[in-house]
Amino acid sequence: MQHWPDIPFERWQATGASFQMWMQIVGKFRLAQTPWINHSWHATFYVTGRGLTTSLIPGESVGYEIRFDFVTHELTIDVTDGRRAAMKLEPMSVATFHQRFLSLLEGLGAPTDIHHFPNEVPEPVPFRDQTNPGAYDPEAAADYWRALVAVDTVFKKFRTGFLGKVSPAHLFWGSGDFAVTRFSGRPAPVHPGGFPALPDSITREAYSHEVSSAGFWPGGGGIDHPAFYCYAYPTPDGFAEAAVAPAEAYYHQDLGEFVLPYDAVRNADDPAATLMSFLQTTYEAAANNAGWDRDALECEIGEPRVPREL
Repeated sequence: MQHWPDIPFERWQATGASFQMWMQIVGKFRLAQTPWINHSWHATFYVTGRGLTTSLIPGESVGYEIRFDFVTHELTIDVTDGRRAAMKLEPMSVATFHQRFLSLLEGLGAPTDIHHFPNEVPEPVPFRDQTNPGAYDPEAAADYWRALVAVDTVFKKFRTGFLGKVSPAHLFWGSGDFAVTRFSGRPAPVHPGGFPALPDSITREAYSHEVSSAGFWPGGGGIDHPAFYCYAYPTPDGFAEAAVAPAEAYYHQDLGEFVLPYDAVRNADDPAATLMSFLQTTYEAAANNAGWDRDALECEIGEPRVPREL
């Protein structure tokens, strides 16, 4: 059984503010090097046994993998020719992290021509100009990662019950949401965009087709506690009024999505089953009210060593 640590937002908030900018800086290196994949899936991070990884980033003659290691509290860059560079994760300004990261890249002969402004934040300030002292609480960071490990396990299991197009379980560094998204296969209306410091063309491409998207936040963005969410785009009539589980889940009118506090999962007798009930019932709220072809899109949840019968 996975461990579901206590991750109060009050303890995570300062570290999380630093970490979001750090992720953006690293993410922009991957973004600059990797061919575009639909829905910006080429830019995300993935959970590992020690933290978060970019996965392998292509270069001209070598590849790079960048990891946030929350066991040793280091950022590491591994190069496919065997070289490695690392820096300690510790309290520092965003500007200092930016400078140290670029120095690591330069030392490895890696490109440093990245976009030096944050995305998805109002009134973005260049990374090099964010000189206020930053926070990094190793215990808060490690517990955040352990929570992601538990969530990742359930998200990946939920993903197995869908034959249609479905995203990996991945973390978007713009807003810090860890998400898994199912697609109906039908085109969606053009998204209006309007996210701060994010080109509307990216948003419109991301929402080119109908989705039911579930995810996890450690807090922020209108909710000052860790929580799970699910929304649909476009939002079908009847979605907000649908009955979902568990009892602690509710529809957040301002955000336009269902929300389930993380602590309701953590404190449940069976956290994984509780989260699965939220994922399944909110997906059904989207799929049923939007008229998805569920018979064609769904299958039994996968089990180890059991091939699907055709």
